[in-house]
Amino acid sequence: MNYAMIFRILGWMLVFEAGFMAPSAIVAAIYREASVIWLLVSMGIVTAAGLLLGAVSRPCHHRIYAREGAVICALIWFLYSIFGALPFKLSGHIPDMFDAVFETASGFTTTGASILSDVEALPHWLLFWRSFTHWVGGMGILVFVMAIIPLASGGSAMYLMKAESPGPSVKKMVPKASQTAGLLYKMYIFLTVLQLLFLVLGRMPLFDALCITFGTAGTGGFSVLNSGCATYTIFQQVVITVFMILFGTNFSVFYLIMMGRIREVPKVSEAMTYYGIIGAAVALMTINIRGSYTSIGLAIKDAAFQVGSIITTTGFSTTDFNIWPAFSKWILILLMFVGACAGSTGGGIKVSRIQVVFKAIMKELDSVIHPNDVRKIRYDGKVLDHAVLRGINVFITAYFVVFGLSVLLVSVDNFGLETNFSAVAATLNNIGPGLGGVGPASNFSGYGAFSTCVLIFDMIAGRLEILPVLILLSPHTWAEGSVLRGKHVRRSREAENDLMMSGSLEMELG
Repeated sequence: MNYAMIFRILGWMLVFEAGFMAPSAIVAAIYREASVIWLLVSMGIVTAAGLLLGAVSRPCHHRIYAREGAVICALIWFLYSIFGALPFKLSGHIPDMFDAVFETASGFTTTGASILSDVEALPHWLLFWRSFTHWVGGMGILVFVMAIIPLASGGSAMYLMKAESPGPSVKKMVPKASQTAGLLYKMYIFLTVLQLLFLVLGRMPLFDALCITFGTAGTGGFSVLNSGCATYTIFQQVVITVFMILFGTNFSVFYLIMMGRIREVPKVSEAMTYYGIIGAAVALMTINIRGSYTSIGLAIKDAAFQVGSIITTTGFSTTDFNIWPAFSKWILILLMFVGACAGSTGGGIKVSRIQVVFKAIMKELDSVIHPNDVRKIRYDGKVLDHAVLRGINVFITAYFVVFGLSVLLVSVDNFGLETNFSAVAATLNNIGPGLGGVGPASNFSGYGAFSTCVLIFDMIAGRLEILPVLILLSPHTWAEGSVLRGKHVRRSREAENDLMMSGSLEMELG
């Protein structure tokens, strides 16, 4: 384990976090908010911590491998959540540190779950910081920094990128990982600016437009109004709906369009399935809720907004869907688990995994009916090997183990099953609002410190696709040529690479 390089990268990343806080100081200056002093104090503390970590590390070499990549990735998300909570804590707007970390983790992981009942009471600079964490965390903290500077030489950077990727498919679009990161952020920034222009042209206030755009781009869901997005105009809500769906699309689709290979877009089956699911869900929910609306157009608008918000794991709301019929609510619950596309800023299990699971089920059914036939699972014209299927099985098993244990642990606060189930679903899938006591008209403030920590863990684990966090907690990760459970643990570089290959982080799904 290259501890020195781990500390050095963590130090660099904390210094960058202080830099991420700087735009909020500009907002405070514009609105003349004196409480920004606590932001400046926070920036000083985070910078000092980062410089200290960098100073104590003296790496003999700069190479990192899969194991270090997973550890760095998991640690930086926990550190960002803790240090990023300082402005909330020091300013006194969220006096409880656990709640402050929850709010910040929800921001960086683009979950959008909140413990605040009155967001309009926050100063502008804190509202901006709260929403800006969505934008930074949307494409990935490490991916953002790799787009600017190389964190490691050779192929090491790719291990960081794969560990932090928001989906099961991480491939280099161009030869170098840093170039791939830069290309991703060019598309990310372009879509962000485009949405901002549409909202401003639609006469949304600039501050609101910035914060809503950050939340949409990162598929986060923090709003600056207590009413969420309900008070915005129909045009503004339609713009938000369209861009939520776009940011939930696999970015390889945008790459194909950018390269002029538009004819290949329909061949990306995940994107086509994703759009099909959205269309079907909107149609079914519109029929189900039509009786509660004065016109079919308004019913379609709200159904499309909530479907787009939930499947992309954004979490915005224009209405309290907690009072919708049970049929529509359960469609939304299912969409929470499906999630967006791989290679997007959305969370959830991902459409590509769902597709492969269904293909595997059909293959098994065919093998029972025709036991002598040899059948292979194909995805976008490519045969999936056993390692990919094993990785999906590992991810889904780990996902539901974490889910089940989390529901059990948060039940100590004695809320109802609907509330606890949807709270874990909303945090593990990075959704935001759930149902029952954590619905769009409520918040997560009712949970105690222990349950809050469980939900913080779920948000980070869900954002990192479970495995990097489990690798961080595994004793095998820290074993260096020692005897573990009577067996000698050999940590060759090939074995470390296999550790990551066995999970969902290096799956090539098209």
